[in-house]
Amino acid sequence: MSESATGRSGFSPAYLDRVGSSFTEFLGATAPDLLPGRRSLPAVAAADLSPHATTIVAVSYDGGVLMGGDRRATMGNLIASRDIEKVYAADSWSVIGIAGTAGLGIEMIRLYQVELEHYEKIEGVTMSLDGKANRLATMVRGNLGTAMQGLAVVPLFAGYDLDAVEGTSPGRIFSYDVTGGNYEERGYSAIGSGSLFAKSSLKKTWRPGMRAAEATRTIVEALYDAADDDSATGGPDTVRRLYPILYRVDAEGAVKLPDTEVAEIAGSIIGARTTDAAREA
Repeated sequence: MSESATGRSGFSPAYLDRVGSSFTEFLGATAPDLLPGRRSLPAVAAADLSPHATTIVAVSYDGGVLMGGDRRATMGNLIASRDIEKVYAADSWSVIGIAGTAGLGIEMIRLYQVELEHYEKIEGVTMSLDGKANRLATMVRGNLGTAMQGLAVVPLFAGYDLDAVEGTSPGRIFSYDVTGGNYEERGYSAIGSGSLFAKSSLKKTWRPGMRAAEATRTIVEALYDAADDDSATGGPDTVRRLYPILYRVDAEGAVKLPDTEVAEIAGSIIGARTTDAAREA
């Protein structure tokens, strides 16, 4: 390709003519085949051909929000991975977790991280929390074609609302369906194969105005309960020292909790339940 066709930068004019704050729209216009939901696939169901991420839990507390996920990925009746990470910081003030097809989900998270960073660089401001939730809904909707073939990805999104009205909780949680519909959840939410059991646990342990430490234990306990009844959800693995991934988002930003802290909480829960079982025996 000649210099006149590519320009002095080495890129074609299409790369330089696009002006906008959405990296996803830019990619869709210049290289649509790179988007997770735009690739052509054979007309067969492919649900059992790739690892699936399972259970994600989020709870709000007094001053922020927490999100946690187990470490197991399954492929049919097999454990495909014992140490996969399904929860990530989307930016400095929000976190995202995924359930469903693991590969596409992690790719969607990376694209979403770039999307938020691109917006901030172009506009010079951080996108509002509602804007982030809506932008993620658009990306999920773009994956509908692959979802219809069994390669669905469903995220759980949570963040600290910098524009929260005084007297309201700044920690907010958003769930999604495969069509891109987004729904704000009150207090707590869970997605994935173990979500039914996790929510049952949260109904009994979550309460408004919880402190961060109590909310952290609530999440670990919900994931423990989910793993107890759902074979696709992995519980705390003390032998391999693998514990749930947890992120806390508050006025200081998004922070990943250290494994030592999560291990201590998990050990406390296991110890309490072991003692209770011994008493019953």
